Amino acid sequence: MGMTITEKILAAHAGLERVEPGQLINARVDIALGNDITAPIAIKEFNKAGATKVFDRDKVVLVPDHFAPNKDIQSAEQCKMLREFAREQDLTHYYETGEMGVEHALLPEQGVVLPGDLVIGADSHTCTYGGLGAFATGVGSTDLAAAMITGEAWFKVPESMKFIFKGKLNKWVEGKDLILYTIGDIGVDGALYRAMEICGETIEDMGMAGRMTIANMAIEAGAKNGIIAPDKITEEYVKSRAKRTYKFYQSDPDAKYVDVREYDCAKIEPQIAFPHLPENTKGLSEAVSLNVRIDQAVIGSCTNGRLEDLRVAANVIKGQKVHKYVRLLVIPATQWIYRQAMKEGLFDIFLDAGAAISTPTCGPCLGGHMGILAKGERAIATTNRNFVGRMGHPESEVYLSNPAIAAASAVLGRLASPDELK
Repeated sequence: MGMTITEKILAAHAGLERVEPGQLINARVDIALGNDITAPIAIKEFNKAGATKVFDRDKVVLVPDHFAPNKDIQSAEQCKMLREFAREQDLTHYYETGEMGVEHALLPEQGVVLPGDLVIGADSHTCTYGGLGAFATGVGSTDLAAAMITGEAWFKVPESMKFIFKGKLNKWVEGKDLILYTIGDIGVDGALYRAMEICGETIEDMGMAGRMTIANMAIEAGAKNGIIAPDKITEEYVKSRAKRTYKFYQSDPDAKYVDVREYDCAKIEPQIAFPHLPENTKGLSEAVSLNVRIDQAVIGSCTNGRLEDLRVAANVIKGQKVHKYVRLLVIPATQWIYRQAMKEGLFDIFLDAGAAISTPTCGPCLGGHMGILAKGERAIATTNRNFVGRMGHPESEVYLSNPAIAAASAVLGRLASPDELK
């Protein structure tokens, strides 16, 4: 019996010829990631254990992005702890405000994460890097501390599910819609502790932004990881960024999957996830018919804050005005994206429309800052999670969509299709 791409990466990093689902292994990590919320706990545990040096200064990565730029005294103290630890350990990959970005957009952009890597991060959306063909998963802060010391982490090898997407994407449909549709199909626990392997002709034609968006939200189905086999598009993305060797893994033709699902993309329209779960999805036509008023639109996050996303949103909103009683927040995911969007004139389009543009930050996605919702307010966001109180008051609501839908909704002041704009 062959192995899946997930099993092959885990086996290679455990020094084993093969692994089986359910097997417990210790594996070396290529990258151990923490942010300003999770890393302080890990640093405290690191010190408590009596450790003095991280296992590899090139492989421990710290990104203060959640409450940064510092929103209050507590967040300032959190970020200070990262800064001091990075200085003490002389970490290669520490990203200060001014050069940092949303971690899961930043690390692929900087060539820090590469195909075939085993990556752990004290952040649930670490699974983003599966879009590159890496095994990437979120862990707790104590697990991160252990990895910072030893360079290893333990895993139970997950069972794998295969999701095959066929056909051409409909108008306004993106990677975000495919993963929302999938989560709507299987539920938020439909892939619990399983690997979600995404493939098919539709994925083969998709750019890296869409692939990383899909992998990012595997956790919203309960998955251990999401992963897409690397190919020519992956190679084109990483070849100029990589500063070390990498490896492409592929699943064997006879690899075992506990579930295989096929989707005809001709039947998938843009999706909107209604409160308060990512599985609560509705097709755009149904969503629009409900005439749901919004107070805020957010375009950004580790899911949809890339340059491709901003281009789509700008194309929709060009020549339009944001609704009088709606706040449109545009948050480029990294400084490079920010600069490039500015060069391309995208900022002029957003500013002319009445949007506010932010420095890179996770900010409103987790109810941190830069867009907190009041009681009874509704937001449409290109983020990845819409739990109760996720973006502010527990009686507020968050609707998840792709950038085109969020932009159109910002103009019309309700859930809307770009085709409604004149």
